[in-house]
Amino acid sequence: MGTIIWLSSELMFFAALFASYFTIRAVSPELWAQETEKLNVPFATVNTVILVLSSVTCQLGVFAAERGQVGRTGGLADFRGWGLREWFILTYVMGAIFIGGQALEYAELVAEGMTIQDSAYGTMFYLTTGFHGIHVTGGLIAFLFVLGRTYIARRFTHEQAVSAIVVSYYWHFVDVVWIGLFATIYLIQ
Repeated sequence: MGTIIWLSSELMFFAALFASYFTIRAVSPELWAQETEKLNVPFATVNTVILVLSSVTCQLGVFAAERGQVGRTGGLADFRGWGLREWFILTYVMGAIFIGGQALEYAELVAEGMTIQDSAYGTMFYLTTGFHGIHVTGGLIAFLFVLGRTYIARRFTHEQAVSAIVVSYYWHFVDVVWIGLFATIYLIQ
């Protein structure tokens, strides 16, 4: 219950960022037309697909946790036998790739002259995507804690399964927020 209440407060935070984005965009639409041309939409689309698919792998890990399967039962190439650890490690890698892609995109945009202090567009772009990136990084840290607990514990318990479920709520939340940000920033130009 606490996680749902906390995620509700996070939803309000991102709602304020969306409201700011649309308000500033309405005030200076010519700036948006000029600045959105610098965005690499195909690259951002691939990065988005990676993040969205990481929600699938996260949920597969939760299903394994609910079955009480912490580790794989077969070979590494046998995905059907994967447990919580394998699915969460894959989710972690996909999330890290997303963050790396976002950092690469930032570097390219800064090289093109778009910085946070450059314009209202730059400010809103970096604030919205940057705060989301911080939240993704927080999710990656949470995955490390859950994974660490599975390696330290002598046996897999219901409490560990609940921890995996709670982390999945957060991960799904940051994925849904990104879908909204991606549509707003990259598709609605």
